[in-house]
Amino acid sequence: MKLFSSRDPVTLTMLDLEKFLPYRLSVLSNRISGGIARTYEERFGLGVTEWRVIAILGRYPGITATEVAERAAMDKVAVSRAVSRLLDQERLERHDNDGDRRAKRLYLSDAGQAVYDAIVPAALEFERDLLKALEPEERRRFLESLERLAEAAGGRE
Repeated sequence: MKLFSSRDPVTLTMLDLEKFLPYRLSVLSNRISGGIARTYEERFGLGVTEWRVIAILGRYPGITATEVAERAAMDKVAVSRAVSRLLDQERLERHDNDGDRRAKRLYLSDAGQAVYDAIVPAALEFERDLLKALEPEERRRFLESLERLAEAAGGRE
């Protein structure tokens, strides 16, 4: 059974990767993450995933590793490895979860809080500098558009 002929438009359609939105967003995200990553890599020896875990726990203390992965839309295995490294470095603390003995609640230790407190101002400054590339109205529309795209993508996981 032949599904497509050699002249079928479906088989002739080429993907212009440089104009494909998911690809462009991924490249942009990697460039931006790489820019700020130098700050926490040089100062604290942290990778992107470890910093994201610290950032999320700084904002939402006491959530589980699964919840960290969900909030960051990151792979659970990558989050688990980052959590293990941060526990080994004594930047996180793990406490029992009253409702579920298997799931542990995560908190920043004093050392983890110090990292968070040191990086947040640098991260916010990096963001401000990056957004200076846009005029105020462009910035407003861009951030609004990001929200709408995030909502549209939410149902496609």
